[in-house]
Amino acid sequence: MPKQKKKVFDYKRNRPWVENLYIVTQLGLTMVGCIAFCFFIGLYLDRWLGTRGVFITIFIILGVIGGGVVVYRQIMEITEVKEEDKNSGNGIP
Repeated sequence: MPKQKKKVFDYKRNRPWVENLYIVTQLGLTMVGCIAFCFFIGLYLDRWLGTRGVFITIFIILGVIGGGVVVYRQIMEITEVKEEDKNSGNGIP
């Protein structure tokens, strides 16, 4: 009797888990990207103007706020799409 190959990862069985991991990773990278972008803008302005961390602090705060807004919009978009999928399955237009 030949040995059956064991699947390394069964995507069909683990699809919800993988999709949630993708969403969390996307949200985290979005937040980090916004904060890092604003940090480097603040760093550049501090070096250019000769200030000591004033613009870094201001732009990090703006990056956190901006990242939060973007992540919130992404979450709303994702939940809206899932709601539409649930409603379309029930025959509700």
